[in-house]
Amino acid sequence: MLRDVLKQEIDRLNDNQLQRIAEFLYLVKSQTQYLAQTVPFWQQATPTERAQDFLAWVEQLPKTGVSLPDEAFDRGSIYE
Repeated sequence: MLRDVLKQEIDRLNDNQLQRIAEFLYLVKSQTQYLAQTVPFWQQATPTERAQDFLAWVEQLPKTGVSLPDEAFDRGSIYE
């Protein structure tokens, strides 16, 4: 009788531990999936993809035609 009770108790503990392990693994899996989704584009993209993304971003900038005067590109004027 005592042996059966102990066996049942051990089985119950094992089932409880297995359930807790399963819950832990589920949480770890969901966290890693969340982290994988939140990795910034520039960290996961290839150099070609980053270049294409940059060019697409530049294309959406306003095209005003305003440019800096030639003096702005003169290195000598920096020190004046």
